[in-house]
Amino acid sequence: MTPMSHANPETPGWVVSVRLEPPSLQNNAADADRLGLALQHQLRAACIHMDLSLVAQLPPLFRQANYHVRCVLFRDQDAWVLVHVAPQKQPEILAGLAVDLGTTRVVLRLVDLEKRIILAETAFDNPQVEIGPDILVRIHHADQPGGLAALQQKIVHGINTHVAELCRTCGLNTRRLHLISVAGNTAMSHLLAGIPVHWMIREPYIPAANRFGLIPADHIGLLAAPNARVWIFPGVGSYFGGDLVAGIIHTRMHRSREPVLLVDVGTNAEVVLGNREWLMACAGAAGPALEGGVTRMGTTAGPGVVDRVRIDPHSAAFEIHTIDDLPPRGICGSGIIDLAAQMFLAGMIDIRGKFRPERFPKRFTTENGMHHVTVVPAEQAANGQALCVSQADMDSLVRSKAAMYTILETITGSMGLTLEEIKRFLVAGTFGAFIDPGAAVTIGMLPDLPLACFQPVGNTSLAGATLALFSRDAVAEAAAVRDGITYMELNVNQDFMNRFSAAKFIPHTDKRRFPSVVAPVSPTA
Repeated sequence: MTPMSHANPETPGWVVSVRLEPPSLQNNAADADRLGLALQHQLRAACIHMDLSLVAQLPPLFRQANYHVRCVLFRDQDAWVLVHVAPQKQPEILAGLAVDLGTTRVVLRLVDLEKRIILAETAFDNPQVEIGPDILVRIHHADQPGGLAALQQKIVHGINTHVAELCRTCGLNTRRLHLISVAGNTAMSHLLAGIPVHWMIREPYIPAANRFGLIPADHIGLLAAPNARVWIFPGVGSYFGGDLVAGIIHTRMHRSREPVLLVDVGTNAEVVLGNREWLMACAGAAGPALEGGVTRMGTTAGPGVVDRVRIDPHSAAFEIHTIDDLPPRGICGSGIIDLAAQMFLAGMIDIRGKFRPERFPKRFTTENGMHHVTVVPAEQAANGQALCVSQADMDSLVRSKAAMYTILETITGSMGLTLEEIKRFLVAGTFGAFIDPGAAVTIGMLPDLPLACFQPVGNTSLAGATLALFSRDAVAEAAAVRDGITYMELNVNQDFMNRFSAAKFIPHTDKRRFPSVVAPVSPTA
């Protein structure tokens, strides 16, 4: 079991112990009124909502518990909802579920709401991938008859299947789940809730909702306790979802005195810049080349995936490393970045990212008119097929790295800052866990800052969703953060497009921005 993360033990959680005065001829308030008034007084709440089905359980439960009970509640904005009541002395785990609702990968974390500890965790591929690998395909599918329902059913079935197994490993029934906290991008949040996504990708890019309220779990088909509630992190717009709000809460950048940059690369590259006084956010399409969307053998980080590459500039010998040291079966974003950086330093690609086959003739091949470099020969690969990167793959990476750098440059410039003024640069997700910042600087993806500035912060979406189950303050802060964010729309930003063109070179057209990157001497010079 893992203790809570970033939740102050003194910060109140969602489980409240209440000892009620038993009824008498002098105090003949109804059972529901008696509990509601006690909770209002203890929580300083104007009103406590409780479902009729829960009210029906109170009379026998109170008398069995001798009017000493534990209550699970949740609050969204000003609305308090009573979710569950249990006898104080009954040894019952009051469980919650934190969900990182990723486009490609979903992570579930089972927690004890009362003790505020992590019980177990699991992950699985998002089953909506069967319909479409990316959000755009899924949104278009949702417009088809029955499409939205099919997408919702797939993700709900996936969560139900894996949470049931997760509960079994802890000796629990899913009926012990009382609160479910979800952090996902705007589209994924809509698809889980089963609400339309049509206008999200059409100018002026408006989602159906940015706040979802407290959703009864059974309304969307999630296996949980009869009165369980689902809380989806609020988003800011179509391209800035609740997963980033969760990341902000977890990293506490909204409490920092100095400006902090938070970058999360997934379907898009999502960036937040700010401190305790202001927050600026934007998102752009810099993610696909880094999330398994470039090469034929591209994949997300996992066992056997190439995550590091080193090339001897003299012998052109490749040295690769795979996660868990297993036979190579693919290459993830950090491996692709490493490869590009090492090929550039070895003179194997030029400043445009174009192959220079004379520098690696033994690894250079042409297939169907397309140039390739062999990263892992067939005899060394897990499936017996060579792992190759094509010129088209490298071109895509150069565009993605240019987009990333331009997003960072544009957002800092909009606030009158330079990238050199940022002292804390937080890199989230698997991208942050495996990336070599030095390699990313070499190709001009990240700014040329001291490497100590770059801090991997893990799965901030999951951590934020967990924190929401542990701390009332975290949920209140999420609402305040969401309301305080200014979102910059890059789709219509001409400054972004101008900067983007200049960044489509390695490391950049302006080499003064990357003083630490020493370009290789041309072998033909």
